[in-house]
Amino acid sequence: MKPNISLINALMRITCGFTILAWGTSKMVRRPYCASYLWVTMAGAMKVAEGITRYCPMVAMYDQMKHYQCACDEEHKHQEEEIVNPS
Repeated sequence: MKPNISLINALMRITCGFTILAWGTSKMVRRPYCASYLWVTMAGAMKVAEGITRYCPMVAMYDQMKHYQCACDEEHKHQEEEIVNPS
């Protein structure tokens, strides 16, 4: 995987991820039967992993869709140029 986020973005993700992870873990200790704290803890762990690997799947998907959109726009522009004005 090629890194697709900057170093500062990665450090922010690690910091926020550890904060969310610590908060979720402390809440799970008091109420282990609440599933929402488990989801929050997993989201925090995911942010830490994204920061360490410097790869975010959502950014990769956005870049891929943006590239696809640009290709479609270019194709559409060429089709409009071929249309002859009837007047």
